[in-house]
Amino acid sequence: MRRRKTINRQRHKFGPIVKTIVSDMTKAARENGPLFRFLSVGFLGYLAWHLAYTFYLRDHTLMDEYVIHNLVVMSEWTMTQLGWDVLDLFSPGAFRNRLGLVGGQGLVVGVSCDGMALFALFSIFVLAYPGRPLHKIWYMPLGVATVHFANYLRVMALMWIQVYWPESLDFNHHYTFTVLVYGVIFLLWYIWAVKIVGDKGI
Repeated sequence: MRRRKTINRQRHKFGPIVKTIVSDMTKAARENGPLFRFLSVGFLGYLAWHLAYTFYLRDHTLMDEYVIHNLVVMSEWTMTQLGWDVLDLFSPGAFRNRLGLVGGQGLVVGVSCDGMALFALFSIFVLAYPGRPLHKIWYMPLGVATVHFANYLRVMALMWIQVYWPESLDFNHHYTFTVLVYGVIFLLWYIWAVKIVGDKGI
């Protein structure tokens, strides 16, 4: 009996607090409709992407493999055209994930480095942010291609660094180029929010 009374007291204690929080959130949503919509769509969109990727796309599709293979092939072809000799690294299966320059040990392009999460992050922002649907149709693929191109430049730079400055490879891989690629994404967001949508946004 004492336990039930304690539980009931706790319910009565927290009930008004919960009601106040719900009331404040509802009021804020009404007063800041576009902002609330942007945050809600952005959060739910990224949550949906994370769940879909974690429980299905990562293990049941070849999406990552295609992106990584494309990065390897493009990077090797470009470096060859620029006059560098590339390593002949064997990758089992139809898709490649290893590359490097002669004089280096070679690099492995992993799933965490293929840019898929960045594609999703950029696209969800554009989808959640106000703007004409027709503009989103062309801007999202353009933005994804731009992020992929930045990642392709990053891979080639890491190939070069591994040969000439191997001691700085880890730092540049984890920090320098990560900041640069995210900088590209923020620039794309800025162009969308300020230059394309402008005063019609939030």
